[in-house]
Amino acid sequence: MSTSTTDQIAPRRPATAVRVGGVVIGGDAPVVVQSMTNTDTADIAGTVAQVAALARAGSELVRITVDRDEAAKAVPHIRDRLRAQGVAVPLVGDFHYIGHKLLAENPATAEALDKYRINPGNVGFKAKRDRQFGDIIELAVRYAKPVRIGVNWGSLDQELLTHLMDENAKSAAPKDARAVMHEAIVQSALISAARAEELGLAADRIVISAKVSAVQDLVSVYRLLAGRCGYALHLGLTEAGMGSKGIVASTAAMSVLLQQGIGDTIRVSLTPEPGGDRTLEVKVAQEILQTMGLRSFVPIVAACPGCGRTTSTVFQELARDVETMIRERMPEWRKSYPGVETLNLAVMGCIVNGPGESKHADVGISLPGTGEQPAAPVFIDGQKAMTLRGPNIAADFKDIVEDYIQRRYGRGTAPASETRDVAE
Repeated sequence: MSTSTTDQIAPRRPATAVRVGGVVIGGDAPVVVQSMTNTDTADIAGTVAQVAALARAGSELVRITVDRDEAAKAVPHIRDRLRAQGVAVPLVGDFHYIGHKLLAENPATAEALDKYRINPGNVGFKAKRDRQFGDIIELAVRYAKPVRIGVNWGSLDQELLTHLMDENAKSAAPKDARAVMHEAIVQSALISAARAEELGLAADRIVISAKVSAVQDLVSVYRLLAGRCGYALHLGLTEAGMGSKGIVASTAAMSVLLQQGIGDTIRVSLTPEPGGDRTLEVKVAQEILQTMGLRSFVPIVAACPGCGRTTSTVFQELARDVETMIRERMPEWRKSYPGVETLNLAVMGCIVNGPGESKHADVGISLPGTGEQPAAPVFIDGQKAMTLRGPNIAADFKDIVEDYIQRRYGRGTAPASETRDVAE
């Protein structure tokens, strides 16, 4: 029943569509979620396990570091083991400094990767820069691979930046240093993309990123980029940070740009806790897109935050149980019930907002608050369908959700049930 709206989101900026394996970035394709491993790529088993975990979590592209010969030689084996496991996620090779050498000396790697990522600020230095950049582009053309030209303000072309700073100092109305930095980032990306096209790499094989670490800088840089090119754009803060700080910063920056129709693929670059779950960055990226109404990945659960009217923890426990059920059941639901990711559920804690919020969900429950009668009305498709009582409310509600999914997504739209009581 509940549907998301994108009425307030600007139409997607037209961007050239780029095919990466079986995934399309730009054009009319939805915004793509990607991530990156933090394993040593030479550790084939460890990298395969992490790529597979990221893909299962929903990463539609996975980038791996290719920093030395051992890593480069591991790539074809990683690709083959993943395919043997049925994991077809496109692999992106991340190259710095010696990418031209690694690709040239390891043709099996150049063929196995689905995309190359290079940074024009450190593809080479001084006289070698243009030649080594050209070498990588020529290899991409030879193997028909797309390239992400990823500018990063931590490794920006210092010659270009110095030149722009000098020009700015001579100007009658000089800009502040930050504005010049933004212009240097944008020019680095666009000059490099133009050079790549001169070398034969078509626009539909080029993705651009211009990553910085501060929210307002990211917004400014991508606004400039979007207004000056038609390439597909990859969004992301380069070092978002750890925990809630990284999540909030990434959400703030990318949401502003996505709201303006800017961005074709995103990555949330979270610093994990030592030994932490790398897939968290995938879940956050999905939640950004789903919360904004741009894509649907899993059913949404609206849950009451709790207050003095809800001294019981029943609604908290039920919300947690429903979230857990969704995570556990989603792989099977996705196969058996197409469209289930658009489902909206509500678990509310008292009479104040409970019934109203529950009516807005496909299936919602309003649990009794402090001092209320021990009854929990359930609403299906906006109508009160039944009232649950007794010690098995949680199990009964989860059964109702499973039944609704089977009827709505398995054999058409589920009708609202007749009003009835489920007593002890």
